[in-house]
Amino acid sequence: MGMTRIHRRSVLAGLCGISVIPPFANAAEEYVDLEWTDLVPKGQVIIPQEIQELTQHSQSTPRGKQPQSTGVRSDWNGQTVRLRGFIVPIDYSGTGVTAFILVPFVGACVHVPPPPANQLVFVTTETPYESSGLYEPVNVTGMFGTASTTTQLAEIAYALSADRIEPYGD
Repeated sequence: MGMTRIHRRSVLAGLCGISVIPPFANAAEEYVDLEWTDLVPKGQVIIPQEIQELTQHSQSTPRGKQPQSTGVRSDWNGQTVRLRGFIVPIDYSGTGVTAFILVPFVGACVHVPPPPANQLVFVTTETPYESSGLYEPVNVTGMFGTASTTTQLAEIAYALSADRIEPYGD
């Protein structure tokens, strides 16, 4: 009788699993479209690109100094999101980028001081992305979350495990 009970439970568990599979299969195609402003806690002001470029010449903000971040948003932790930005390469496999910082504007972390940590996303991908350079805008889609990371270039508040990286507009 114990064998029959285990068998029934296995069958019921299997049937329940089958009914759950279709939503997960469809979920891979669905994502939340994020904007950079979505990553900043409500009420916090984002420093516009022009102001950041001017601060590199200011005596009060040394060249390359990252402005302080005042928090993160965890609303999309564990969700699949899509975010547009520019690639600052960190690691390569052959000629493809496998780890990079996704930044909101061209030159961030390279030519001007990095934005606050809550305006940077550390992206990893198993499939190397053949980037055409720092000035190529991309859409990155994958699992998103808060994750404090420090690189030589900046402190980063978010992480994204990329399933898909495409030139912006594709």
